[in-house]
Amino acid sequence: MTTGRTDFDPAAVLARITAATDHLLRTASRFTDADVRAPSLLPDWSRGHVLTHLARNADGGRHLLTWARTGTETPEYPSLAARAEQIESGAGRGAAGLLADLRESATAFEAEYRRMPPEAWHRIVRWTRGQERPAARAAESRLCEVLVHHADLDAGYTPADWPADFVRTMLGRVVASFGARADAPALRLRATDTGTGYVIGTERTAPAVHGPQSSLLAWLMGRSPGADLAVHGARTLPEPPFLY
Repeated sequence: MTTGRTDFDPAAVLARITAATDHLLRTASRFTDADVRAPSLLPDWSRGHVLTHLARNADGGRHLLTWARTGTETPEYPSLAARAEQIESGAGRGAAGLLADLRESATAFEAEYRRMPPEAWHRIVRWTRGQERPAARAAESRLCEVLVHHADLDAGYTPADWPADFVRTMLGRVVASFGARADAPALRLRATDTGTGYVIGTERTAPAVHGPQSSLLAWLMGRSPGADLAVHGARTLPEPPFLY
């Protein structure tokens, strides 16, 4: 099955993935064995867990691209339980082993990416959770994983370092996702650095939250308490539901 999507530029997305991965690898290359055992910003995960997850995510994305290119079903992961087991079993390795795995898996992902013929990006593949999407989403998902989890390492790279084009696109997607959920609070958002407004829900009296677009995105994604955001129409910031 294919889709007629026309707004995906493989070369441009690969350039963004490569730049983000290079930055991630530079951060990981500075870690000692003690560093990778230290907590990340994700509950119950060390930096070793985050790095292992990123390596296995590269493998999973590569499998989906292989599926799209060849037409042979190649699952992202054997199962969600197997994915969790892979992350847990790999998290305790030393810094050198984690870095090598991260680099090798990223290289293999890029190699498969470069094998993709133009028409393969539009073919529908299935993620482990059951979503069926064009293969192009695997490329965009990889970029998101690298950028967001780089910040989760708590090693100097923050949401303020996310590229503006990524933040703009992702913020729109997160707002749309929350708009389709019954558990999301009604909000009126304004990015003070771009002047762009966003609305979640239909309540005219919904609280208004203002701040830089990267700060809005980090807060909505649970990566920030929103201390640098201003709220109007409520005493405190609402708490967005878990998203990612």
